[in-house]
Amino acid sequence: MENQQQNEQHPHDSHVVNITNLIKKRFDILITAPDSTYSQTFELDKTIKFVKGVMLTADKDDLLYYRGSQKIEVNRFELFPEGYESKLLMSGINCSPNDRYYETGEVPIGNAQVKMEYKDTSDGRTQFTAYRVSIYLDCELINHT
Repeated sequence: MENQQQNEQHPHDSHVVNITNLIKKRFDILITAPDSTYSQTFELDKTIKFVKGVMLTADKDDLLYYRGSQKIEVNRFELFPEGYESKLLMSGINCSPNDRYYETGEVPIGNAQVKMEYKDTSDGRTQFTAYRVSIYLDCELINHT
């Protein structure tokens, strides 16, 4: 019975991944002016094989939730189109840590670049102050065995 439990897959996994082959990456964009667009390209480590999930956070969650939208590309492949609302990529504290990422499947990193174009838009509910937006990527490393 004990061996059977160790070999079971999580129902959402397409294959078993050794936890030592997973890594979380974080990249930040500073939003310093209202109603502006910020574009930044981030380099992933060459040891990463796939991006499996995406999550957004901020040091001022209300501004990200109400004012933010973005376009996200991995290896020039558009994961989320321009205008995709940030609130759809956020996760609350009542969510299990294992369920916080928006699952993207296995997106190959190719040129190892992640590009994010973030747009801050006034909404009438919040007053602008400078804030930091963080994009977290759930990644799988290349297996060297």
